[in-house]
Amino acid sequence: MLIADSQVHIWGADTPDRPWPPGRAQEAQKPYPIAKETLLFEMDLAGVRRMVLVPPSWEGNRNDLALQAARLYPDRFAVMGRLALEDPTSRALVADWKKQPGMLGMRFTFHNEFNRHFLTDGTADWLWPAAERAGIPLMVLVPGSLDKLDQIAGRHPGLKFVIDHCGLNVRGKGPQVFEDLPAVCALAKHPNVAIKASGMPSLSKEPYPFRDLHPHIRTLVEGFGPRRTFWGTDLTRMPCTYRECIDLFTKEQPWLKGEDLEWVMGRGVCEWLGWPLPKA
Repeated sequence: MLIADSQVHIWGADTPDRPWPPGRAQEAQKPYPIAKETLLFEMDLAGVRRMVLVPPSWEGNRNDLALQAARLYPDRFAVMGRLALEDPTSRALVADWKKQPGMLGMRFTFHNEFNRHFLTDGTADWLWPAAERAGIPLMVLVPGSLDKLDQIAGRHPGLKFVIDHCGLNVRGKGPQVFEDLPAVCALAKHPNVAIKASGMPSLSKEPYPFRDLHPHIRTLVEGFGPRRTFWGTDLTRMPCTYRECIDLFTKEQPWLKGEDLEWVMGRGVCEWLGWPLPKA
């Protein structure tokens, strides 16, 4: 079975020639680099064939490290890159965005005071039709703004969206954090919207096998279907081993098996983003 992680960060150290934006180093609390070699080691140890790399916000809008990894290991890594929505010069980059080797789409965060207002003040309005015309899938972190995504997805049916981290508050914990799950699943009515079942161990109040997550995993898969539910980790933030992140889905959900499990664990995200499956 092909296992493809739908979200992992890669970043460089905070150095004079690669400084983190002011304030973000303290916010991120990640004073060490995450290199492609580190990720390849983790992948091989856990049995993960592919990773979708997402550059972190605290490096600004740099995609260079992720793209370098994808160029060197094109069957192991692909990229959902960052773009400065507020910069007028960004608009000219959209048409040729996917011509960058390894680049599959874009990823945006709308979850805090730095960027949530982009959804409501008009800053992001230009992006939706531009990405739709260019055939660029988007990953979006939108906890608390599901209603906005509902409107945007309805107005742009040709634009593929992936909702990050179950559409929930990544700093929350069960059971309260799952109160928004019905509103998340309601977005499955849009055939152009998929869900990332990523980062789930961090939402649990229990140790592995995270039994308080099991009914919510089933709710997501039944809501969006296995072809639009993508397993992922956000590995650098997980409170458990990489193997336990995998086993949570492959061993602890006996109802999820066969072809459905294959879609959730990797085939689905590869096909949704247009990353050709490896030849058998």
